[in-house]
Amino acid sequence: MRLRAAGAALLLAACNDSTTPPGPPIDLLKTAGDAQSWYFDNPLPTPLSVMVTDPSGDPVPGVVVTWTVTSGATSGGVNPAQSTTNASGIATTTDSIGSLTTHQTVSATFTGLAGPATFNEFATAPPTSAGVTVGNNFFNPADTVVQAAGTVTWTWNPGGVTHTITFTSGPAPLPAETVQGTGTKDITFNAVGTYGYHCTIHANMSGTVTVVH
Repeated sequence: MRLRAAGAALLLAACNDSTTPPGPPIDLLKTAGDAQSWYFDNPLPTPLSVMVTDPSGDPVPGVVVTWTVTSGATSGGVNPAQSTTNASGIATTTDSIGSLTTHQTVSATFTGLAGPATFNEFATAPPTSAGVTVGNNFFNPADTVVQAAGTVTWTWNPGGVTHTITFTSGPAPLPAETVQGTGTKDITFNAVGTYGYHCTIHANMSGTVTVVH
């Protein structure tokens, strides 16, 4: 009798520990990537992301989501055009806005969904130059964007305090280190990517230069 009771208890515990499978997919929620502003012919910084849910609001894995550019489709577009939700019910894609439109809409849907989720994205021409102020213990702005073959100009505040512009990451070869306390420094960037730099004299001074197409 004791063996039977123990076996029944183990069976009951196993049943209680089982995970209830999700119900059928009925809804799709935007989770990231909507209303971004970026630059022509460059992938948006944040992927477009949706969550598929069942009638209880729980995520549903294994659902194929179709992504479609519904307006502003002159070039660029989504990649991939279909993605499958992961264990958390999330599906993503990357989006790029072509050079002949400033506003693009992208829809996300799956078979049986009543109506798609719509993303609105915006783009402008990337800047060909940028300026950074080198202050006492700060770069302003700390993060800049410039088009490939564009130039960033660092301008030291008056006062003669020495700071460095020391690059630690980015496409090789990295720009040579700059050490000065007055005037300006121009650096032209040709390779697409994100460069990280800091001042070796003042630990709290750091910045980035993002180079786009």
